Amino acid sequence: MNDVPTPAAAPGPADAPICSAKGCRAPAVWVLAWNNPKLHTPDRRKTWLACGEHRESLSAFLDLRGFLKEVAALADWQAREGGAA
Repeated sequence: MNDVPTPAAAPGPADAPICSAKGCRAPAVWVLAWNNPKLHTPDRRKTWLACGEHRESLSAFLDLRGFLKEVAALADWQAREGGAA
């Protein structure tokens, strides 16, 4: 049996992107693109999503480690990347 808890349902559509901050279920409005140069090739981009409240704290966490590469509005990122976040 799988003992991994399932997250609480987010408000809105089931596939709506939500904030990556621990415990936050707010809709995402920002994409934080990053990479860890010790693990990833320079062109690889991993993403975290952020609500308005957590954009600064998540950005600061990544930037302090030298990982943050770009912050973009989710709608702009999706338009540019063909819908992927």
